[in-house]
Amino acid sequence: MPRGRYSLHDPHDHTPLADEHFHCAPGPSGWRYVSQLTAPSGDHSGSVDLTLDELGRPIRLELHAASWQVRGAALDGVTWVRTDPTGADATEGNVRAHAFTGTSPAFLIATTRLLRLTPSASATRVRLVSLTEPVLAPRTVDQSWALLKRETHGTDNGPLTVDEYQVTALDTGEQHAVHIAGDVVLAAPGIELEELESPPSVFD
Repeated sequence: MPRGRYSLHDPHDHTPLADEHFHCAPGPSGWRYVSQLTAPSGDHSGSVDLTLDELGRPIRLELHAASWQVRGAALDGVTWVRTDPTGADATEGNVRAHAFTGTSPAFLIATTRLLRLTPSASATRVRLVSLTEPVLAPRTVDQSWALLKRETHGTDNGPLTVDEYQVTALDTGEQHAVHIAGDVVLAAPGIELEELESPPSVFD
């Protein structure tokens, strides 16, 4: 069960946003990721609880940020309920999309589990509902993902396979690289892996 800490920052000006303390593991249903977020001030700022089925679809998502809450799942596309800080106003949403995305590294892992790309395959288009902090506002985005290369590196804990993805935002054409080993993000825009207590999980 990988356990560790990511630091999150603004990918444009590198302003620190939060530390995300996480643990994740494959399970009977697929894969689960749980984390707590801490602001630079040291205050608790949110949490992520994401469970995928064996095909990589989100069967349960619960996000908290700045007292806002979103609960969602894959249902007729993706469906969610967003609740304001007072708890009095809850709005439902549904979009013909494949999955959710957001600032947490969990969503990058989830997208790769859903797409199951191979280095020889062409880029694959995916529609996602992005839940943007601090108020978890939903926005539909279209991306293209390609697995550029897969390399195996020797480590003290045995071989480590690292996948390098190229992600393209189809509305702007902006591209960026994402490096993933198993169920751990090694590097991505706005994300740095600071601590890792055990090796990444190996998926079949």
